[in-house]
Amino acid sequence: MEPTNNKPVIVQKLRKMDGDILSKAERYYSILSAVNGLKLTEREIQLIAFAAVRGNISYGNIRKDFCEKYNTSSATINNIISKLKKINVLVKEGGKVKVNGVITLDFTKDVKLEITLTNG
Repeated sequence: MEPTNNKPVIVQKLRKMDGDILSKAERYYSILSAVNGLKLTEREIQLIAFAAVRGNISYGNIRKDFCEKYNTSSATINNIISKLKKINVLVKEGGKVKVNGVITLDFTKDVKLEITLTNG
């Protein structure tokens, strides 16, 4: 416990090694979903991670790669994109559908998250 503003704080550190960039991105967006109560499905998290790693989810070849990797359809992608745009996780920027820049990271680097849950 570390005191902050005379209040005790619990510090917990976890370390997880991921096999590849996409796995790291999926884990990151799963955590964001849980902490923010978004209740995203596994497929939605996969799409967000894939779009973040690839830069967007607009081009046909990127969508095709996603469909092949996750054994899904283009119609499913469109439905997920529609939902994620409504909650501002995906945004249209320069004619491309991308992950909102506020939650976009460079997953080639190590990621350190700090989560603060406060009372009141």
